[in-house]
Amino acid sequence: MKEQIALERLTGLLAFARAGSLGSFTAAARALSISPSAVSRSVQRLEQRLGVSLFTRTTRSLTLTAEGRELHDRALKLLRDAEEIEQTAMAARSEPSGTLRVAAPLPIGVHVIAPALPAFRRLYPKVSVDLRLNDRMVDIIGDGIDVAVRIGELADSRLLSRRLAPHRFCCFASPAYLAARGTPAHPDELAGHDTVSLRYQSTGQTLRWPFRIGDRQVEIVPPSGILVDVSDALVAALVAGGGIGIAATFITAPYVARGELVPLLSDFAVERHNITALWPESRRANPAVRAFLALLQEVFHDRMAAAALPA
Repeated sequence: MKEQIALERLTGLLAFARAGSLGSFTAAARALSISPSAVSRSVQRLEQRLGVSLFTRTTRSLTLTAEGRELHDRALKLLRDAEEIEQTAMAARSEPSGTLRVAAPLPIGVHVIAPALPAFRRLYPKVSVDLRLNDRMVDIIGDGIDVAVRIGELADSRLLSRRLAPHRFCCFASPAYLAARGTPAHPDELAGHDTVSLRYQSTGQTLRWPFRIGDRQVEIVPPSGILVDVSDALVAALVAGGGIGIAATFITAPYVARGELVPLLSDFAVERHNITALWPESRRANPAVRAFLALLQEVFHDRMAAAALPA
């Protein structure tokens, strides 16, 4: 009986830790692979045993109470310890298996990772991949992510990381637009053209267009008649003749190959080395994580090479 009580208490703490990080019972249930009602019941039983309310609940939100905030960091440490035990056990089996939770920005997930998943699963049929695409920053440890891919500089020292292949930013437009409006030979000439720009979902800021001019890099934000917050929408607008836009070559490569887009200002294109794979220390020995990191290294190298600009 004591063992049963202790097990229920542990289950409640794990459910509470995940729900507190993700902000909902549904998201916590998905991360823990159980039902939302099971998460809710476990948290309610924990609250009854502790004699405090851990969450303030409304029909639309779930927020930690003052007491809940005090307990959450400790519960989260317990969750990480439990996950590390699980990862150690999985590593002992040596064969990649289990569910692999992967987070990535939308364009990388759609254009690079998703197309490689069928081949990955043919190699490792015991691994199920849960790919989560979002341009907003996720809490890798709090959300139970096994591997994440990020664009930009890193700040979380709790994570292991590996730089992936560099990518290039270049301007593109449709052949029809260029036939009607002409082709700029220098970034300064963009002022006389229609442009399509990208707004980051995470910050609401408009992407600054980078160019390499001589030995220096400059960034501009041209006035744009079309502003979108998804890279695929930007490319679609360019293909339809919306003007000139800037994008990573790994996104535009298929459209260039089909003749739907033309690279512009290639001599001024900028190469960036800021795509990184990250994973928690607790996943270091996980065979599925190791296998997936090897996949990322390979597919990024191949995709970036295939997307190289013409000389």
